[in-house]
Amino acid sequence: MQPSLLPIGIQDFATIRANNFYYADKTFLINQLLTGGRNYFLSRPRRFGKSLLLDTIRCVFEGKECLFEGLCIHDQWDWSETYPIVRLSFGAKYTEPGDLNRSILSKLRLVERASDLELADSITTGPERLETIIQNLFLSTGKPVVVLVDEYDKPILDTLDRPEQALANRDYLRGFYGVIKDCAEYVRFVFVTGVSMFSKVSLFSGLNNLQNISLDSRYATLCGYTDHDLDTVFAPMLEGIDRKDVRDWYNGYNWLGREKVYNPHDVLLLLDNRTFEAHWFETATPTFLYDTFAKNSIGLAEVHNARVDKRALIRFDVQDIGLQALMFQSGYLTITDEYREGIHTSYHLTYPNREVKESLNAGLLEYFGVSDSERRIQTHVLTEYLRSKDFEGFARTFQSWVAGIPYQWHMQNDFARHEAWYKSLLCMCLSAQNIDLRMEEASRFGRADVVIVMDDTICIVEFKMASKLDDAEAALDRALMQIREQDYAAKYKHLNQPVYLIGMACDEEARNLLAVRVEEI
Repeated sequence: MQPSLLPIGIQDFATIRANNFYYADKTFLINQLLTGGRNYFLSRPRRFGKSLLLDTIRCVFEGKECLFEGLCIHDQWDWSETYPIVRLSFGAKYTEPGDLNRSILSKLRLVERASDLELADSITTGPERLETIIQNLFLSTGKPVVVLVDEYDKPILDTLDRPEQALANRDYLRGFYGVIKDCAEYVRFVFVTGVSMFSKVSLFSGLNNLQNISLDSRYATLCGYTDHDLDTVFAPMLEGIDRKDVRDWYNGYNWLGREKVYNPHDVLLLLDNRTFEAHWFETATPTFLYDTFAKNSIGLAEVHNARVDKRALIRFDVQDIGLQALMFQSGYLTITDEYREGIHTSYHLTYPNREVKESLNAGLLEYFGVSDSERRIQTHVLTEYLRSKDFEGFARTFQSWVAGIPYQWHMQNDFARHEAWYKSLLCMCLSAQNIDLRMEEASRFGRADVVIVMDDTICIVEFKMASKLDDAEAALDRALMQIREQDYAAKYKHLNQPVYLIGMACDEEARNLLAVRVEEI
């Protein structure tokens, strides 16, 4: 047998199996889905294997037994039973009125041709044509229909910067998806995937029988690779690569399962070019996410390392886009802990891995007008000043760096009048060094703005705004008093390392650092 190949960018199950590509077997979970229910919804970030999952399900229902030899499902499925398929993927652009209906009609025409149905070109609306296709497939085959929908939310996500068109696309899709439930007597199985979790009220009110398995522990590893997958399926390709580095760079996504998972795109490119890079992050620039930070004057400290109510995390709509929900559903944050209090559930969120942490911070800084080369230089300089306990040099460099943010950016954004701006800048800069940096670190009595934990030094940083130069000393008094009174340093005393309390006073008019004061305890 020829050596296995890496299935980079391949979403066709038959191609993978027929050509001996590496494949992490998910068919045990797929069989569990197919035999345990009828209507499912799954949200996962981009490039996580959703399209391959749907194509695998398609091949099961088409009875392609030869493709599943040696896989878990092979001896558990009746391959003599086949079903007609309607598979749709929203991969086009939907930015103008009428784009969505035209695209859907074109896709449905392809379904008719592939199924040897008479073309229903006299029907000019997508929902009506979908209903006709489902009914005709049932009547012509005598079998209930399998409906598979990929990227269900793309027509909305593509137009979030144009709310009127986004609302129009959402309302159209609500009616379109509602047809599937109306045809329930003709349908065997429904599976819908996408990036976001739009609320049932806003988008799936007509298809409210979907079972959302996005945070179901039983299916947490349905998409993505586990450590077991890497150490078994991909073991021949891992020779010479540090497994600890692989885990640090790319592992960490958790949808409440016992195991964390890797983004497949990252793993495959790493195994191919043997280089640790931001493979997944660089496939798309999250400009809308950056715009949301600036528009709402929200800093990374407010969304990273935070505890969020479950309802806020999984609800999403055009007119109600929570930044934490957006970051979680898009793959920039993940769940680390779950808290249950009666009927209420909340989650603790953080970065999934080094790739996302460093890339997101670097991307935001570039959005704020800081070039990548400048960021790399300043990051190194600031870190060296901290390591050598030269706090005057640290303050001088940070002040010079903040002053370099372009004036044009400040004219368009009011972010720099808030403490969150300075906290975020400091954290975004230092994160590139991969040091132990903790934003909004909780203590018994409150949360420290930033805690920097190094090999032989702990720095606890608190920012306060001052309206003019004369207020700088008062702002520093407030900052250091808060650190002492809230006893932020208590949890680090057992380390027997020097602890430095750093107060930083910032001017909302000058939009820069005014003064710094340091105390050692």
